[in-house]
Amino acid sequence: MAALKYAGMDDTDSEDELPPGWEERSTKDGWVYYANHEEMRTQWEHPKSGKKKRCAGDLPYGWEQETDAKGQIYYADHINKRTTYFDPRQAFTVEDLQVKPKRYDGNTSALDVLQNLDLSDKVVVITGANSGIGFETARSFALHGAHVILACRNKSRASKAAGLIMDEWNKARVEAMTLDLTSLRSVREFAEAFKARKLPLHILVCNAAVCTQPWSRTEDGLESTFQICHLGHFYLVQLLQDVLRYSAPARVVVVSSESHRFTDLVDSCGKVDLNLLSPPQKEYWSMLAYNRAKLCNILFSNELHRRMSPQGVICNAVHPGNMMYTSIHRSWWLMTLLFTLARPFTKSMQQGAATTVYCAVAPELEGLGGMYFNNCFRCLPSPQAQDPTAALSLWELSERLIQERSTLPQAL
Repeated sequence: MAALKYAGMDDTDSEDELPPGWEERSTKDGWVYYANHEEMRTQWEHPKSGKKKRCAGDLPYGWEQETDAKGQIYYADHINKRTTYFDPRQAFTVEDLQVKPKRYDGNTSALDVLQNLDLSDKVVVITGANSGIGFETARSFALHGAHVILACRNKSRASKAAGLIMDEWNKARVEAMTLDLTSLRSVREFAEAFKARKLPLHILVCNAAVCTQPWSRTEDGLESTFQICHLGHFYLVQLLQDVLRYSAPARVVVVSSESHRFTDLVDSCGKVDLNLLSPPQKEYWSMLAYNRAKLCNILFSNELHRRMSPQGVICNAVHPGNMMYTSIHRSWWLMTLLFTLARPFTKSMQQGAATTVYCAVAPELEGLGGMYFNNCFRCLPSPQAQDPTAALSLWELSERLIQERSTLPQAL
């Protein structure tokens, strides 16, 4: 037989549970009050315990307090696009808000990594951020309060991308600046324009890349895949090194690829061979050029960390995901077809951005660098990518190539 229920009493022993017809709300300054919808009245005391309560702490990141047309306080979550009259702080106990270790995998999104983080004190520069993984990286940082600069070759497209983020959250701090990695002059102009603004730089993401594009030389006389994927970023870091040191602790994240495993760069003497990195047209194969550039990314990241970590600037390299469907492959119809067929089995752009974001913000990586990450986990790159002699040789070659074409600041 069902248990009897006394008139006027609910069937719970919890003094915090509200009787039927009651709702818990809060004022603008966090005081909790109780509304009785049946009797159309409110009161400060809990209808069962008689206690008064006040919400403690700040709203979770991404939540804002608003007022509706009737003057009623409600709460807007701009990240998940929802509103409620229930103060989100009322859903957590002090124990629930304690920091707990997080585990990530290949299904993790960038927004998962950033959950509840406030990046409003961070300035972030992301190359190639107008589309694909770079755009999702920028969007994720911006939705969590960071001041994000989209450093892109086509400023019109970058401005459109920034506008999409602003449409999603009108308080986002995101803007476009011109940076063409095929031109060392453009890299220098970007660095000068950025430094003229007297901004710090806490996170630099070297994301821009090209793949499977026809052979061409840049205005600096180098094969374009090599210059866009590696040398342009190398020069950018050289020019911004003082800002990174001043902003320390700061992080540099270099987007590489698992394809780095399918090539090598050194000659018989163990030195990085320029003819492999910037070959003549008759010796050029687009996929091999991409693989070599991605190997350069890891070697550069390792040597950069060795040189700058004593000043509080760490660097890690990442693999975003297998067969990511981005515009990077647009120059070759066969690769576009392969990417299209593989698309149902690959990561989304949000998932592809997760490892980059993880290396940029994870507290457990504070002070740790010179590593390679995949699916937000550290893994070992190819043996040559771990070779400090090859890393130093590439660094010296890169310095020489730039010195021959422009004036470098003081070497790292």
